[in-house]
Amino acid sequence: MMKRICLLALSLIMLLSMAGCGSSDAADSGQRKNGEKTSAPAQMADKPQTETGKALVVYFSCTGNTKRAAQYASDILGADLYEITPKVPYTSNDLNYHDENTRATVEQKDSSARPAIVGDVVNFEQYDTVVLAFPIWWGQEPRILDTFMESHDFGGKTIVPMCTSNSSDMGSSANYLKAVTKGSAKWLQGKRFPVNATKEDIHSWLNDIGLAK
Repeated sequence: MMKRICLLALSLIMLLSMAGCGSSDAADSGQRKNGEKTSAPAQMADKPQTETGKALVVYFSCTGNTKRAAQYASDILGADLYEITPKVPYTSNDLNYHDENTRATVEQKDSSARPAIVGDVVNFEQYDTVVLAFPIWWGQEPRILDTFMESHDFGGKTIVPMCTSNSSDMGSSANYLKAVTKGSAKWLQGKRFPVNATKEDIHSWLNDIGLAK
């Protein structure tokens, strides 16, 4: 009699143990199926920053060539990107080099011309380095760049000019920009890029001047 009682008790213990294991497996299976929470999620890596602090790439582009170069610089530096947008957009006729009466020709001949800009940079003071990307018009920077420079305080910032053109060099553009810059800033050597410049070309330059690794 005692032997039968012991066997029954042992059987009951085994049944309870199997039921407990089954419940545990079911709970674990449900967690994996519903959320796949088997490990902590990977953290998104922060964008790399320029060697000289938080950077902003400011660009003006009508044909898209300068925009592409600016986007390359932004990607390389992990910098924010800001487009200078004219209040009155430029048309292809405005950029006719062969007509002395076109809008851009008249503006470029007038050193006091300041085309109006729409919008503004949010929290401009947070940036330590500003890359200025622009095309070359009639041997100089577009006057709308002068508008931007006079509208912001660059005191204590590092400014890096870069331009795009089919043939014209940066010429005196950097000097003109320095003359109209508001605030005392540090200027690094700028560079002219052809319209078909690659991301590798721009990376090499930024590395040479100490902004990129």
